[in-house]
Amino acid sequence: MSNLVAQNPASLSVTSAGVSVSILIPVYKNEGGLEELVKRIGASMASSAYANSFELVLVDDCSPDNSWTVIQQLSQIYPFIQGATLSRNFGQHNAIMAGLNLVSGQYVVLMDDDLQHPPEAIPSMVAELVAGADVCYTRYANRQHAAWKIAGSKFNDLMASWLLSKPKGLYLSSFKALKRGMVDQIRSHEGPFAYLDGLILDITRRIATVEIQHGSRAYGEGNYSLKKSISLWLRMVTGTSIVPLRMVTLMGALLSLIGFLGAVFVVVSSILYPSQSKGWASIIVTILLVSGFQTLFIGVLGEYLGRIHLRLNNKPQYLFRFTTKNETEFPKL
Repeated sequence: MSNLVAQNPASLSVTSAGVSVSILIPVYKNEGGLEELVKRIGASMASSAYANSFELVLVDDCSPDNSWTVIQQLSQIYPFIQGATLSRNFGQHNAIMAGLNLVSGQYVVLMDDDLQHPPEAIPSMVAELVAGADVCYTRYANRQHAAWKIAGSKFNDLMASWLLSKPKGLYLSSFKALKRGMVDQIRSHEGPFAYLDGLILDITRRIATVEIQHGSRAYGEGNYSLKKSISLWLRMVTGTSIVPLRMVTLMGALLSLIGFLGAVFVVVSSILYPSQSKGWASIIVTILLVSGFQTLFIGVLGEYLGRIHLRLNNKPQYLFRFTTKNETEFPKL
C-alpha cells in the first residue's frame, strides 16, 4: 500500500488486543452528523455482546469542512474511536482501503456516515459471520434514495451480475460485514482504483444477507453526484473485468462480417444491375457508424491502458496525513 509513512507501516496499526468488532466508516462533509453517529453506534454496541470489545475507525477523506476536527474531539471523549485523515480526497472505496489497514477486529463492519445505515443491525450482521459466512451484506426494506439513484443502482446491479458473476438477488450494499481473513485478502490489493465489491466477489461466494430499514439522512446532502456515480461504475467495469475488451473484439468481428457481406452485395449488385445509381447517403451513414464504433473501441482500450499506466507509475491508493494515534503530520511529498 502506498502511504506517506511506508518506512514504518506498523505505526498506523491498531494494537488493541481485545477488539472483536471493528466498525469502519469513511467520512466526507459530515461535521454536523458525526456526534449523533458516534452516540448511536456506542449505544447499539453497549447493549450487544461486544460492548467491551469493539472499536470505531473514522477515516476522513480530506473533507472541505471541519469533519477531521470533530473526529479528533470525539476521539478524546470516546476511547473506542480511532481517527485518520487523508492527504487529499481519494474517494469512498480508497478511503475504506486505507481504513482496512487500521482495523484490528476479528470482524469488520463497513457503513456510511449518514445514519441511513442503522447501527442496531451490526450485531445481526456479525452473527451471520459467526455462523459461517465470509461476508454479510444488507438489503433495504425501504430505500430512501432519489429516483435516479435507485434506477442507477438497478442498472449497476445488472452490470455486476454480468461482469462480476454476482449471485442473483444479492444487493451490493455499502453496509456490510467481513471476516478478518477477507480483510487481509482485500488489503493485498495495491492498485490505485479499488472497487471493494469486485474484490469481495473475486474471493468468496459464502455470502449472507440481512434485511434492514433504510433511515433518512441525518445531516447534509448525499455526496455521490451523477459524475461520481459514473466514475465508480467505470471503475467496476474496467477495474475488475475484461468482459468489455471481449465485447469490443466480438463487435469488431461482427462489423467485419457485415462489411464483408456488404462488399459481396455491392459486387453482385454491380454485375447484375450495372446501370443502378449508387447511394451516397448510405455511404455516409456507414462511414459515421463505423467511425463511431472505432472511437468507442479506442476509448475502451484507452481506459484499460490508462489504468495500467497509472498503476506502473505507482499512483497512490491513499496517503495518510494524520491519525489520532499519531498527531504528528506525516512527511509531505
